[in-house]
Amino acid sequence: MSEADAHWMRQALLLARQAEQAGEVPVGAVLVRAGEIVGQGYNCPISSKDPTAHAEIVALRAAARAADNYRLPLSTLYVTLEPCTMCVGALIHARVERLVFGALEPRAGAVVSQQQLATHPAYNHQLQVQGGVLEDECATLLREFFRRRR
Repeated sequence: MSEADAHWMRQALLLARQAEQAGEVPVGAVLVRAGEIVGQGYNCPISSKDPTAHAEIVALRAAARAADNYRLPLSTLYVTLEPCTMCVGALIHARVERLVFGALEPRAGAVVSQQQLATHPAYNHQLQVQGGVLEDECATLLREFFRRRR
């Protein structure tokens, strides 16, 4: 794990804590290009009444608006939890270069846990993937959130 990866994942963790404070599942994401955050977000499907408002999608939408382009080449998405099928699809369509995630999502993870969509050869774009960045911190945040809810 590089220092840069740890730095940006800490930023995503700050956003995940904001999601938690809002009563959402604590997942945060930042999209970085050329050493700058170009989009960020946290899970907000409940408060926004939008089933697609996962942290990754919120960050991609913000970055696309800022770039005035739906393509986001040469960018890296940092997210605290392994993305789902929908989010991996969006990353591929946006041509994000690299995905860095924290905790595994054993039930619905579409990068390594259940499917390997980010590197599937059928797609015309594949993501470079680095998992497990600040994994313990990311997993603990989620585990404690669900423990309190049950």
